[in-house]
Amino acid sequence: MTRIENLYCYGKSMNISSHDKQRIIAETFTARFGDRKHKIMVRSPGRINLIGEHTDYNEGFVLPAAIDRAIWFAVAPRGDEEFHFVAADLHDEFACSQNAIRKSSKAWPNYLLGVLEQIKKSGHELRGCEVVFGGDVPIGAGLSSSAAIEAGFAFALNTIFALGFEGLQLVRLAQKAENEFVGVQCGIMDQFVNIFGQEKKVLRLDCRTLEYEYFPFEHDEVCFVLCDTGVSRRLSSSEYNVRRGQCETGVAVLRRHQATIQSLRDVNLALLDQYKNELEPIVYQRCAYVVRENARVLSACETLLRGDLQTFGALMFESHAGLRDQYEVSCRELDVLVELARDIPGVLGARMMGAGFGGCTLNLVEKNRLAHFEEVVHAEYQRSTGRKARTHVVQPSAGTACALQ
Repeated sequence: MTRIENLYCYGKSMNISSHDKQRIIAETFTARFGDRKHKIMVRSPGRINLIGEHTDYNEGFVLPAAIDRAIWFAVAPRGDEEFHFVAADLHDEFACSQNAIRKSSKAWPNYLLGVLEQIKKSGHELRGCEVVFGGDVPIGAGLSSSAAIEAGFAFALNTIFALGFEGLQLVRLAQKAENEFVGVQCGIMDQFVNIFGQEKKVLRLDCRTLEYEYFPFEHDEVCFVLCDTGVSRRLSSSEYNVRRGQCETGVAVLRRHQATIQSLRDVNLALLDQYKNELEPIVYQRCAYVVRENARVLSACETLLRGDLQTFGALMFESHAGLRDQYEVSCRELDVLVELARDIPGVLGARMMGAGFGGCTLNLVEKNRLAHFEEVVHAEYQRSTGRKARTHVVQPSAGTACALQ
């Protein structure tokens, strides 16, 4: 399924301020629909996942953060049942009525239509609305602009129509919009951190219970840098399903010995090794990665409480090695970027982020070495792969909220 990241031309507004992004969307709304007394502005962020990859569907732990790249919405109610959407970055529009919500061949409206469908399924009747949206989430970097659109739109509708949904209800609604209408079987992490993210904090989410805890990230001396390989994640969907099946196979074998095992969340390395001979080697490797990655997330949270970024960075490098060697979802370009980062002064950690087979790496870099880091990455990545890398500097930020107009 084509992800929304591949549809949007956010790069055109990368270098303007957050205030200017908001202003541009507001002005586009006024130019298209005129002044609206009850118009609201909503900022809905992208996200990074610091550590904890492919653990979500194994009921494990993840450590994401909302970031300072976002989708902005201008939304106002109408007096009828018509919905008018304007995708500002695509210079495209879409309209439908409440009684004619069906998939669009354009693809991008489906992320909004899915939200409308879920609200109707919940028993709420909506009036129509006018929507303009756009933002600066980098193209193809896996920062979940799809969740930003779904959760941001759900938040906006909840606000202007006083629907009464609480935060977790919005999260589930946005996730179901993508699962059931768009047709992408994503986990809950992206929508969860979109709604619950906080400034200068990261969020540890228990994907089994949905319990969560914040950990401080108040380190002005460092930043996160995304390095985009420029490689499409064309294998990620099919291989995702293969990896998921391999993990489930491992769980089924282990459950024969301990009936209480429901997922790899219930498994430690000692138990896994005890029954290693009953597992196909490749299944053992997949399971071992997930078990170790869950432990890395917990260790990473302890390092943040201590303010120990050196150890945190080392865990990022370990995560990448596991994704490369045990889970086998990396690719040459991702590995080149991580190895380049390892040798650049001021880089504390680096790993691939997301489903794999392309996309980007996440790098923890000292700010006073940032310029040198970007210079080396751009030069050496092109020399090694023949491709141009794009870099995007991001910081942990607040979750979805209304903005002052």
